[in-house]
Amino acid sequence: MRQIQLPEKVRQLIARLEAAGFEAYAVGGCVRDSLLGRVPDDWDITTSAKPQQVKELFRHTIDTGIQHGTVTVMLEREGFEVTTYRIDGAYEDSRHPKEVVYTANLVEDLKRRDFTINAFAYNDRSGIVDAFGGMEDLKQKKIRCVGEATERFGEDALRMMRAVRFSAQLGFSIAENTKTAIQELAPSLKNISAERIQAELVKLLLSNHPDFMRDAYTLGITKIVLPELDAAFLTPQHNPHHCYNVGEHLMQTLLHIRADKALRVAALLHDIGKPAARTTDAAGIDHFHGHVEQSEAIATDILKRLKFDNDTITKVQKYIRYHDDKPEPNARSVRRSIHRIGTEYFAEVLELQRADALAQSNYQQQEKLARIDKTSRIYQEILEQDQCVSLKTLAITGNDLIALGVPRGKRIGALLNQLLEEVLQEPANNNHAYLIKKAKEIVE
Repeated sequence: MRQIQLPEKVRQLIARLEAAGFEAYAVGGCVRDSLLGRVPDDWDITTSAKPQQVKELFRHTIDTGIQHGTVTVMLEREGFEVTTYRIDGAYEDSRHPKEVVYTANLVEDLKRRDFTINAFAYNDRSGIVDAFGGMEDLKQKKIRCVGEATERFGEDALRMMRAVRFSAQLGFSIAENTKTAIQELAPSLKNISAERIQAELVKLLLSNHPDFMRDAYTLGITKIVLPELDAAFLTPQHNPHHCYNVGEHLMQTLLHIRADKALRVAALLHDIGKPAARTTDAAGIDHFHGHVEQSEAIATDILKRLKFDNDTITKVQKYIRYHDDKPEPNARSVRRSIHRIGTEYFAEVLELQRADALAQSNYQQQEKLARIDKTSRIYQEILEQDQCVSLKTLAITGNDLIALGVPRGKRIGALLNQLLEEVLQEPANNNHAYLIKKAKEIVE
């Protein structure tokens, strides 16, 4: 019998349910991850006990989804979702069953789950319960629906995005019949909320294979949830700097950037405006003038449509706006660029520039990477030397200027920026006496 290591609290929880005469198992992704040698994020329990019976057995419970048979059991401030075996009634909205019917049969409950590798149950007494060939699919590295794929996707259309997401997280391929069902039913994703779409998109982008977003395109998913990406895949780049169409360039960029939410989203969308900006000259060379501004505007629309948080939107806008900002690799130019972009964004902008260059053709690629490396070294020196690159660290303030007789208003801001320019030119100028003297000269 195949054993997996249950956490002590999970073992206690199952034991208490069993002692009361009920069946109970760890279920779903936590079992899959344990079989793969991964550490599960959380542990879900399925049981023959009804929600009210679960509540009677444990001192502290929360009714997190009691209408669907789920209560959260709190053990020493740690929560475990405990769900009664159930059979879902008819689905009316590509997400919610019209009714939930409890069952005493574990396999009936497992039958309604999305993929075979998520339909495992386990306890120490019974070992692994695998009613749908999940172990074989784990071996074959396959994502396959439990039972009829069209039925599973008809129950919850988001499962189509989950198929691609699990494929990207685990490095598995999607079974052919599951792919066919996705291609057929992808249009029903229009019924899924923006928040749920966004959550799956982010999980896919933060996976080890973010470029599997390509599968979301080929299977017809992005046509519904991110049509701008379809346009990118259909836009060639006949230009010495490029060897991929726009969509594939975005996929390659994703592979070269670390798994940070805003950076991965920016990598996906940094050239999303290129289809609208493309022109072709008499020699057949493609140009994309103005694509940065177009990309930022389109990315902003996408992120708002998908209900992204304001912090992510702000970061992505900055990263896209400056991904083509290429200062000369000397201290003065880099200080000005840091001032323009902002200290809090500059390192990430360089990361995006590096990933962008690595996703292009070999043409001048080494020169591009050398410029980024040198810029990065200069940036680190500027930080280490605590050089002034913004008004926040300028050695003179608006109050100093008012004391010199400068009237309050726009003149103060203009004068401070003029003095900052002196400091960006020469860091040694950032001392109070020099800047007071310079301010007097300008005012007089």
